[in-house]
Amino acid sequence: MKKQNFLNKLKKQGKLELVESSEEIKESYIKKSESSLISAKILLENNRLEESIALTYYSMYHILTALLFKTGIKSENHSASIILLKDIFNIENKEILEAKKERIDKQYYVDFYTTKQETKEAIETAEDFNNKIRDFLDKLTNNQIQEFRDKFKVLKNSLI
Repeated sequence: MKKQNFLNKLKKQGKLELVESSEEIKESYIKKSESSLISAKILLENNRLEESIALTYYSMYHILTALLFKTGIKSENHSASIILLKDIFNIENKEILEAKKERIDKQYYVDFYTTKQETKEAIETAEDFNNKIRDFLDKLTNNQIQEFRDKFKVLKNSLI
């Protein structure tokens, strides 16, 4: 019920919409994802661990956004996008949920600490996640895109 109320609120605010599929926007977000991951590695090498954790998450979020735009779904909320990954595409979202939590903890709270090894593992998790989404994107057919759009319509229509 909590998830339903959250999505209802976003629908009313116009933050969950069906839009035209865009290869151009998809590619832009893939480039942002790649850039964020490269930057995360540079920050790791320079012991800027909190910043590296943040960009690791953003790398994952940008590849997710690429998937949404490829299928013509606009979500203006990180949590909603992560929910859609599982509910619409049936892709496990545990890794990105954990990355989001870590980003928030490391960016906003002073009593959290991360090690170089933990940061390196987070980057490896992001690489695996991003590769999984890239592979999914590469194999996506027009029929599947329509099925995901239809699934999103059903979800959106079920919201108040």
